[in-house]
Amino acid sequence: MTQSWLKATFLHWNVDPETVARLLPAGCEPDLFDGKAYVGLVAFRMHGVGWFGLPGIPYLGSFPETNIRLYSVDAKGRRGVVFRSLDATRLIPVLTARTGFGLPYVWSRMRLDVAADTVTYTSSRRWLGPRADSRIAVRVSEPLPEPTDLEHFLTARWGLHTELGGSLKFIPNDHPRWPLCRADLLECEDGLVPAAGFGGPLGDPMSVLYSPGVAVRFGRPER
Repeated sequence: MTQSWLKATFLHWNVDPETVARLLPAGCEPDLFDGKAYVGLVAFRMHGVGWFGLPGIPYLGSFPETNIRLYSVDAKGRRGVVFRSLDATRLIPVLTARTGFGLPYVWSRMRLDVAADTVTYTSSRRWLGPRADSRIAVRVSEPLPEPTDLEHFLTARWGLHTELGGSLKFIPNDHPRWPLCRADLLECEDGLVPAAGFGGPLGDPMSVLYSPGVAVRFGRPER
């Protein structure tokens, strides 16, 4: 499967590693950085979803998406993400991803708006998840010539863990390192992170980053 992730904003919060451990599928444990666990909100535009190198599917293959993710490592040492939720606007891709890949996609009304150097993401759930709304706005600043070790840890993920057919699977992906920019958080009224199992607002994020995007290719699920 091929696709591009465009106009992406990354927000991250420190969270309790024990809370993260309870939210991961069996066979995974929290992937920690200096003993700390993180939850990420990643808002972007999915573009050109397709298969076997063919052109992306018109209309259904491009849509705004916002995901809530945790960081995981399995017994084989494979580091990835575990998605707690993935909000998207296209119902058919939502149902396909839920049934075919075991991913907790939710059908939502969403917008991604760009005005000069400001990017705004809005989301309101329609079906297949607990009620939650989100509105995030950032002002994009200067490019990062080299991310810090923590910024690399939070963004450089080449795979995901998911439960399929009653067992843990790792789905690898391949893409360049994210070209990252600093960003200022202008607005954050988010209900997606609390709805993902964290109970309440977490306050201001400790990291705000933006990327123009990358092209991505997914491989077959691995045991």
